[in-house]
Amino acid sequence: CDKYKTGVIDGSACSSLCAKETLYFGKCLSTKPNNQMYLGIWGNLQGVIKCQMEEAAQLDLGIDPEPRKEIVLFDKPMRGTTVEKFKEMVYSLFKAKLGEQGNLSELVNLILSFADGNKDGRVSLPEAKSAWALLQLDEFLLMVILQDKEHTPKLMGFCGNLYVTERVEYTSLYGISLPWVIELFIPSGFRRSMDQWFTPSWPRKAKIAIGLLEFVEDIFHGPYGNFLMCDTSAKNLGYNDKYDLKMIDMRKIVPEMNLKEIIKDRQCESDLDCIYGTDCRTLCDQSKMRCTTEVIQPNLAKACQLLKDYLLRGAPSDIHEELEKQLYLCIALKVTANQMEMEHSLILNNLKTLLWKKISHTNDS
Repeated sequence: CDKYKTGVIDGSACSSLCAKETLYFGKCLSTKPNNQMYLGIWGNLQGVIKCQMEEAAQLDLGIDPEPRKEIVLFDKPMRGTTVEKFKEMVYSLFKAKLGEQGNLSELVNLILSFADGNKDGRVSLPEAKSAWALLQLDEFLLMVILQDKEHTPKLMGFCGNLYVTERVEYTSLYGISLPWVIELFIPSGFRRSMDQWFTPSWPRKAKIAIGLLEFVEDIFHGPYGNFLMCDTSAKNLGYNDKYDLKMIDMRKIVPEMNLKEIIKDRQCESDLDCIYGTDCRTLCDQSKMRCTTEVIQPNLAKACQLLKDYLLRGAPSDIHEELEKQLYLCIALKVTANQMEMEHSLILNNLKTLLWKKISHTNDS
């Protein structure tokens, strides 16, 4: 708010947050100080307020990053930058992150219309500073790209590098969340079986699973290239009261090209050194002691791994065997396999059809 009041930044949520005070911070949802998430109330709407600080530190590789963090964050674009020049900056950033995609100019225009927080038809310098800070965050970029997709929470507004998204009612695939103090004392094996007891009914689980398969389709060779899911865990997925899947945390979904850049010069002694996030793995080239750039497991295989127990528990007996077979075929998918894309589409469609057939005549569909 200090930055907003001194005219450095602006955005569609700034006046509600800092002047009118109609955007309130509610319960804190995160455990790490560099990635802050709160339940928010904006007028009569509920949302989630996100403020990530980890990338800010990476932008400044000088010594003593702490005091300079904020200056680094909102130092671009500089005073005197024209809108055309800002467009070029955004275009170059996208080219570096996403590669040479045919319709990057369209994406630049999409960002500019989003950056125009007060909808006056022009992007002011403070609005541009906010947008530039947000574009450094992979999650924000992906949310803008997938804004019209069903499984991405809607972006409600932003101010500086803080942004507000729609609230998702159920914030895990499993129906029970415990205070962290209790979590510490529960053995993980017991926790997993406990998770399986507290889930929606099977037809509803099937609908949520179809949503995850559709999201995998959305980010697989979409209009802006391929994105990789590097932390495929139940805690990053949620669903609404209609049992439509919604992605809750997309910070570890990264452009493939970006990941290749991050990992290509990493030194390694074994394959264990070549992991980004929790499950984007490449191989260690022993001759060069460097990580290779090809991720071994596609998103679909990781999604199926996550869904295996979730879907097989309580599955109707007439499809249990076929479902298990399809899920294991899916988990075995490798990026390097010949005709991987064809296999990928085939398995994905088979799974969706199998589930959809079973639930299309129920109320849950």
